Amino acid sequence: MITNFPDVRTADETTVRASITVVQRVSAADLDKPTPCPQWRLGDLLAHMTAQHHGFAAAATGRGSDAEMWRTRPSADPVRAYLTAAEGVLAAFATDEVLDREFALPEVDEVHTIPGRMAVSFHFIDYVVHGWDVARSLGVAWNLPDEVLRAALPIARAVPDDATRLAPGAAFAPRLPERADDDLLGRILAVLGRSPDWPHA
Repeated sequence: MITNFPDVRTADETTVRASITVVQRVSAADLDKPTPCPQWRLGDLLAHMTAQHHGFAAAATGRGSDAEMWRTRPSADPVRAYLTAAEGVLAAFATDEVLDREFALPEVDEVHTIPGRMAVSFHFIDYVVHGWDVARSLGVAWNLPDEVLRAALPIARAVPDDATRLAPGAAFAPRLPERADDDLLGRILAVLGRSPDWPHA
């Protein structure tokens, strides 16, 4: 269990920018493709990722308790909407003060706030996995530096593997076994309930 979350903003930015590179490859014809998230087609996943960027950016500036900030919105240009939201959350995380702020993250805890360092780590691990989701849906590579993946693995392992993962709309499925031949990304995915072999699993 992580008790003192490190500053992962550099790793988070690297991950978000890698996601931008992948999302820029999405065409209108791709939006109905399946994803490793069984409840979402690619268009749904992009809308969710965009909304989460908006929500975390709002939380970083003290407005996270407003449910409107987290609402998924339809967009005529989902790729542009994603890119704008991604730049917005990176800007919101850029100041050092953000690490010491309290974030309201109603999807995590409707009552209590979350320390900034922990909140940024939640955003980071979400986009390590969701970036992979998009890449797998498109059939393209998801490349993150080893130092980013090394930072992500202990955060992934700290995510509770309990009944909440079985709830409708849960971010992560129950943990899968880590295989001896898995690389760092494969271990992260397995810990968070994704099969590295999707869609062939």
